[in-house]
Amino acid sequence: MEADSLKKAFFNSPTYGSISFQQVFQKIIEFVKEQPEKNYSLIVGSDSFPGEETVFVTAIIIHRKGAGGRYFYRKIRHEKMDNLKLRIFTEASLSLEVAETLKKMLSENGFSRLPVEIHLDIGKNGATRTLVKEVIKMIVGSGYIAVTKPDSFGATKVADRHTN
Repeated sequence: MEADSLKKAFFNSPTYGSISFQQVFQKIIEFVKEQPEKNYSLIVGSDSFPGEETVFVTAIIIHRKGAGGRYFYRKIRHEKMDNLKLRIFTEASLSLEVAETLKKMLSENGFSRLPVEIHLDIGKNGATRTLVKEVIKMIVGSGYIAVTKPDSFGATKVADRHTN
């Protein structure tokens, strides 16, 4: 999906319902402007669930450190994808696409200092342990902070909650 098509995408929010990507961006800015003296992280994380079809969920979380946050997510349904490596790299690519678009929009609107993290559904234990170095290199090489299990709640808790 290209940045232009992402800007036409809709995300869901427990707080605001179904809203456009542009509205997601505006809600993030409004949230930061409410308490600009606080520290924030903008987190993007994806997870997937392989059923009859594979469901990918990408979550965007604006975290006001020590004082909560808001999140938004979108679901993409894809033909069944049993290959774990392919699923993990697709999750990472979906997160990168969203992060890139957000970073560009932040820069254009004077918020380039807001740190963007990508949370990955991989860790040093379990089936994904052999992919950790490769996926981290992909994210860090693209200029982002890569967060893995057990700290990657954007992928493992928020996105995961909406995969079914």
